[in-house]
Amino acid sequence: MTTIADARHLYQHIMENLSDPRTQNWFMVRSPAPILLSVGVYLYLVKMGPIWMKSRKAYDLKNTMIIYNICMVLLSLYMFYETLVAAWFNPDFSKACQPVDYSNNPQSLRIANVIWVYYISKLVEFLDTAFFVLRKKSNQITFLHVYHHASMPLWYWLGAKFVPGGESYLVVSLNSFIHIIMYTYYLLAAFGPSMQKYLWWKKYMTKLQLMQFAWFILHSVQVMYIGCGFPRAYMVCQFIFALSQLVLFMNFYLQTYRNQNEIKKAKTS
Repeated sequence: MTTIADARHLYQHIMENLSDPRTQNWFMVRSPAPILLSVGVYLYLVKMGPIWMKSRKAYDLKNTMIIYNICMVLLSLYMFYETLVAAWFNPDFSKACQPVDYSNNPQSLRIANVIWVYYISKLVEFLDTAFFVLRKKSNQITFLHVYHHASMPLWYWLGAKFVPGGESYLVVSLNSFIHIIMYTYYLLAAFGPSMQKYLWWKKYMTKLQLMQFAWFILHSVQVMYIGCGFPRAYMVCQFIFALSQLVLFMNFYLQTYRNQNEIKKAKTS
């Protein structure tokens, strides 16, 4: 019983004393239960969705996907703009190592807000997988796809709960920029085969994603080395998480484009 009581006391201490009081009552932030349940439901549907669709006709979601991708481009533009104003163009914000400002300073609240919006956007992105399931494109639901979509909301719940500011801005900023490009690509692709000739740049989009994760890794090392009051444990975890993403995306890049090059060589030989 003592062990259970100690664990409960530790949990309450972490949730109440180590979290940011500014975001405590924001939607989907107070407790880890809603986000854990959301990710659990997501993983269950990833498992069961293709089974349910096996005997059903694929849905035609062209118009839905066009609207969705437009919304995601606009949302990504908004988040990228907010990080530009609140961090990149803010002379008082250190680009080398910035601690979290837990005050109600307007710029600090602006960063906290965009970090929360980014966290919620990761839940919205579950629809990426839902569209694959409903369109019977289960071959695109890879381990990389599921790992990325399931882990990002969990990671940025931690950001919104404990460190909604400081160094947390970088992932939001760079990833939002990448998503502007990515969802623009998906938007064009949603219009059908007539747009294929304009989608030659997918390979370079993947390269940008790899550069993004490399930047996260190097910047995490820099922050851990410099030290500015931002939680080192969070940066260590970010380093490991970004490294796992880099390895998986690199494997995807090599498997996809190496195979394409081999097919081209086989056709010309």
